Amino acid sequence: MEQHERIQIMENALDEVTEKISALRQAFTEYTGIREKIIQLEQYYTSDLWVKDYEDDEAGKLPEDLKRGVLSQDAIDDMLNDDLELRGMILQELSGRHVPEEAESQE
Repeated sequence: MEQHERIQIMENALDEVTEKISALRQAFTEYTGIREKIIQLEQYYTSDLWVKDYEDDEAGKLPEDLKRGVLSQDAIDDMLNDDLELRGMILQELSGRHVPEEAESQE
C-alpha cells in the first residue's frame, strides 16, 4: 500500500469514528436523561395502579380515544427487557476492553 493510500484510509477512518463517537455521546446523554422515566415506568408496571388501569380498560371504563399502549401486556415489559439488554451490552463492551496505561496512571 502506498503512503498516500494509507493516509487516506486512516483519514477516512478517523472521520467516521469521530462522527460515530459524537452521535453515540449524544445518544448516551439522551439515554441517561430518560433513566428516571424508565424507573418510573417499571414502578408503575409492577404496581396495583397498573393492574387497576388495565382492568378498567378491559371493562371499557376508559375513553376509546385514549392512547393506552402503556396498558398492553408487552409494551413496558419489552422496553424494560430492551433497556436491560442495552445496559448489558454497554457493560460487556466496557469490561472487555483494556484501559490504556496512560488512563490507568491518571487514576
